[in-house]
Amino acid sequence: MTAVAALAVVAATAGAAAGGEDRGELRRGLDGVVAAGAVGALVEVRDERGVWRVTSGVAELGKARPVPAEGRFRAGSITKTFVATVVLQLAAEGRLRLDDPVEAWLPGAVPDGDSITLRHLLNHTSGLYDVVRTLPMPPSQEFFANRWRTWTASELVARAVAHPPTSERPGTTFGYSNTGYALLGQVVEKATGRPYGVEIERRLLRPLRLHGTSLPGTSPHIPGPHPHGYVPRDTEGNLVDYTRMNPSVFGAGGELISTAADLNRFFEALLGGRLLPAHLLDQMRTPGVEGRRYGLGLAWWDTTCGLRVYGNDGDALAYQSWSFMTPGRQVTLALTPNFSADLDDTVEAFLDDAFCG
Repeated sequence: MTAVAALAVVAATAGAAAGGEDRGELRRGLDGVVAAGAVGALVEVRDERGVWRVTSGVAELGKARPVPAEGRFRAGSITKTFVATVVLQLAAEGRLRLDDPVEAWLPGAVPDGDSITLRHLLNHTSGLYDVVRTLPMPPSQEFFANRWRTWTASELVARAVAHPPTSERPGTTFGYSNTGYALLGQVVEKATGRPYGVEIERRLLRPLRLHGTSLPGTSPHIPGPHPHGYVPRDTEGNLVDYTRMNPSVFGAGGELISTAADLNRFFEALLGGRLLPAHLLDQMRTPGVEGRRYGLGLAWWDTTCGLRVYGNDGDALAYQSWSFMTPGRQVTLALTPNFSADLDDTVEAFLDDAFCG
């Protein structure tokens, strides 16, 4: 898969038009991300000068249509921050406690459920085997056979707990596990009487007016303008369009569809203290295990210019996204990989430039 020719679209407010030289550097940086291994990419940067949007690459292979600057995409594990926020809101309301055992809410759902708490699920220290490691991946035929299959949270949890735990004692070791968030989605429903997607909509999407964000459940469609996403069809690097698929396999760990603008608004509200009491936001930013940069559904890292940025990233097979902020600046990037290379280092360098430039 060769890199597509870069096409850039800039949408800037009058305030953001100043400082064009560093913005040009970031545009070239996004072109570099696409050239390194993506079909297309979009980014939105917000700072005191305004809002700056750029796209690179194409929205669909074989066509010249540019990536829509305000397009929607599958946000993957950024969903976890939304779920965690709702769980913490329920804790603030006294409807659950973070140190409640899983067994109290979901009897018999997991082995040793009396020792695993909701906090352990939130910060990935439960020791529960990650269900993603049990699922077939492209380009296997079993993966494609599951494209339209509807998965329940209980099915996903059962697949995971068929494997032994990854740590001897909950709360002692970080081990990223989507299984924990499948369980948290069920806990939200038990605590409220409504599915977690409905709670996210009524507590977060509507109040914050995140009109480009949705939880599709089993719907295979991405509404509104969006880039197409692809997965490997074979071991030769050929790609197949995987934009439409049943997202229930992601569930509470990753089904969210959103836009860069909506994610920037969400993290601004969350980290600005508008969604949680200060003591719970502090807990969200506290690592579950010393030395790990992950708290209760929230991640962070330090830039080369000494800034600590908070947010999350997501991988939804055909879409990858990153949304982080520090006081005064926010950056959200989404791309459709072509799987010709690992983009982690390239994206990290781009984000670092976006915050430090």
